[in-house]
Amino acid sequence: MNNLLLIHQASIVEDWIDYNGHLRDAFYFLLFSHATDALMDHLGLDSDGRAAYGHTLYTLEAHINYLSETKLGERVQVYTQLVDHDSKRLHIVHHLYRPGDAQLLAVSEQMLMNISTESGRAAKFASAVEARVGQLFAEHKGLPRPGYCGRVIGIRR
Repeated sequence: MNNLLLIHQASIVEDWIDYNGHLRDAFYFLLFSHATDALMDHLGLDSDGRAAYGHTLYTLEAHINYLSETKLGERVQVYTQLVDHDSKRLHIVHHLYRPGDAQLLAVSEQMLMNISTESGRAAKFASAVEARVGQLFAEHKGLPRPGYCGRVIGIRR
């Protein structure tokens, strides 16, 4: 969690709990989706920024690793690391923890694309957003690459 961006916090509610008594897999992604929304806000793509620039972010690809159970009523936090970026894309990793606990609950690696809301096509980040992306990347580029980053799904033989 050192130097990662604390981007989202939530409490696990009853509607998110499955028949096993823990957080349903889909709701891990809901937490990560809300974290991506908060990252957009952080970078200047909040509702005002989206209106001003005519841009938004789309998720191109996402992987989730479920590492530990999360239960009803628990408080969780999502920390985000910007692993890489270019003029149109962000490569991020969201990390899910309980506050004050170093046990990693889940990880979501994602590729996000900046999209023009007018054309529906990829677009370069607005200069103000690019500056914020660059600042965040400068803060994160010295961090170790997350262990769950770049993994491929497959049965090892």
